[in-house]
Amino acid sequence: MHNMEVKNNSIVLDIFLHGLTDDTELQPFIFGFFLCMYLITIFGNLLIMLAIICDSHLHTPMYFFLCHLAFNDMYLISITVPKMLVNIQTQDQRISFAGCLSQGCFVAVCFIFECFLLGIMAYDRFIAICYPLRYTVLMNPFFCVILVLISLFISIVNGLLHSLMVLHLSFCTDLEILHFFCEIAQILKHACSDNLINNILIFVIASILACVPLFGIIFSYIHIVSTVLKMPSSEGKYKAFSTCGSHLSVVSLFYGTGFGVYITSVVIDSPKEIAVASVMYSIVPPMLNPFVYSLKNRDMKEALKKVIGRTASLCDV
Repeated sequence: MHNMEVKNNSIVLDIFLHGLTDDTELQPFIFGFFLCMYLITIFGNLLIMLAIICDSHLHTPMYFFLCHLAFNDMYLISITVPKMLVNIQTQDQRISFAGCLSQGCFVAVCFIFECFLLGIMAYDRFIAICYPLRYTVLMNPFFCVILVLISLFISIVNGLLHSLMVLHLSFCTDLEILHFFCEIAQILKHACSDNLINNILIFVIASILACVPLFGIIFSYIHIVSTVLKMPSSEGKYKAFSTCGSHLSVVSLFYGTGFGVYITSVVIDSPKEIAVASVMYSIVPPMLNPFVYSLKNRDMKEALKKVIGRTASLCDV
């Protein structure tokens, strides 16, 4: 059933991804459900990006970071869902070892990059509200690009480090992953060589890279709340908080689902249930983020109306 051959002391494996369920009657429903979620995510995030690119009023640091967040969300869901849909459609659950490792690496990159982007967006709101007169100087275009590039570089190094650690392990059993996509932690479980150090390193590095932006977000909002409460007018308070509402909702959704999956994996010893829980952090936030920003942000609403209006007029022509 599994292809395994030894070449130059390396093992080439075909890995089987068992998805969310083995019930053949549920497969068509799961295919349709995830296809809809995928299309909604791609369409919603594309609209956000188009609105930001086409509307000059949105050419500000906050929307520059939001545009990258939308692209990252599209990329994250495109790494995992299409492969799962192909597996369901072809009834072939195989993925090559290189493909599985690449998928795990890219998921790790996207996850950490999202953490950093959310942290940077919190810093942007902190400067805008606490130091409004210095905002354009501190958050200049060059600095914004550098922040994104450094975040992406750290995320890529983290993903590559995870992958390199896996490559140094030996796999002497068939790899059957009870998940709908490859995670580095899932691959490590099947190693027959000692992987304790790998597990500790991955846990420590991932915790630091995920928690540092979170602490930055908490620090930023403590100062934001303190500054806003000192504002004399209620209108000023409302305007300040309204600019943060969308970001706070996205942060709560992303970190809430992430911690929820982690707690689930600790409490429940069922791979299938952990796989279902993983949908909450890998698919739900990317799908809901465009709705959060379009519903809670007045400027984004107006920009989206313009984009949809232009698209409709082009179709009429």
